[in-house]
Amino acid sequence: MNDLLNPKYPVYVISKGRSSCCLTADILVKDLTPFRLVVEPQEKALYAEKYGENRLLILPFSNLGKGSIPARNWVWEHAINEGFEKHWILDDNMRRFYRRYQAKKIPCRAGLALRMCEDFFDRYENVGIAGLNYEFFCIENKKMPPFFLNAHVYSCICILNKLPFRWRGRYNEDTDLCLQALSQNWCTMLVNAFSVAKMQTMAMKGGNTDELYKGDGRLKMARSLERMWPGIVKVVRRFKRPQHFVNWNIFTTLPIKKKEFENLNENINKIKLKRLKEIKSHQIRKLADQYNESLAK
Repeated sequence: MNDLLNPKYPVYVISKGRSSCCLTADILVKDLTPFRLVVEPQEKALYAEKYGENRLLILPFSNLGKGSIPARNWVWEHAINEGFEKHWILDDNMRRFYRRYQAKKIPCRAGLALRMCEDFFDRYENVGIAGLNYEFFCIENKKMPPFFLNAHVYSCICILNKLPFRWRGRYNEDTDLCLQALSQNWCTMLVNAFSVAKMQTMAMKGGNTDELYKGDGRLKMARSLERMWPGIVKVVRRFKRPQHFVNWNIFTTLPIKKKEFENLNENINKIKLKRLKEIKSHQIRKLADQYNESLAK
C-alpha cells in the first residue's frame, strides 16, 4: 500500500476483553492500515490468534481497575520513545470510516481518512489534539463546517506528543484531556470532513463496560469531572440519566495559528487523482451521475 495513503503517525488501538469482536482492528486489517493492538498480558494469546503477534504491544501491567488511563499514558510514552511527533489512539469499537462530500457520507479507507486529517492538522502549530467526529453527528443533507474548533475530541484522536500533560483520573478521560489542552492555550479540532462509525457505549461486552459503567457509574463519572473543572462542567440529566455538561463556548476565542513553511512545495502531498473506467460504489456512482447531469444543463 502506498505510504501516502496511510497515516505517517503510529496508530494504537487499546483493547480488553474483545479479542473476538475488536471492530477497529477488523476494519484496519481489512483496509490494510498499519496499527498496533495494545493488550494486557493475560490476553496476548487470544488476540495473537486472530490478529497476529506482530501487531501486538503487550502492556507491563494488568487489571489495575483504573480504566484505560494507564494504557493510554503507556502508549503516549511508547510513541515518544519511537521518535514520533504525534500519535493516534483509537477506541476498539469502530466499524467504518467515511468521507463527507456534498453533505453525503461516502465510505472510505481508514488509512486514507487518517492521513488526510494528519496533513490538515500539520498545517497548524498550536493544534494539540485533533480527531474525527462520529458519523451519526455528521447528518446528511445538512450544512456543516469541515471541522469544529476548540471542541470535544473523542474516540479517534491524534495527539501532539510534546503536550506538557497526560491522561489522568478514571472517568471521562477524553473530555478532561481536551480541557487540559484548551486551558493551556492549545487548540483542539474535531473534523467533520471525515468521520467514523462506532458502536454505542455499553453496546458491547468488554472494554470499560464492566469496570466503569455498572451501577451508578455514570453519576460518579459526571461528578468526578465536575469537581475537576468547576465552573466549566456541571452535572445534568439527559436521556433519563445523569451526564456531564461542558461549556465549550468559553474557548471559542482561542485561534489556530498556521505554520510558516520555508518551502511550501516540499510540504505538498503528492497524491494524484486517477480516472476510473468503472465506479463500483453505488453512492459514488450516484454522485458522479448527479455531477455529470449538472454539467449538461
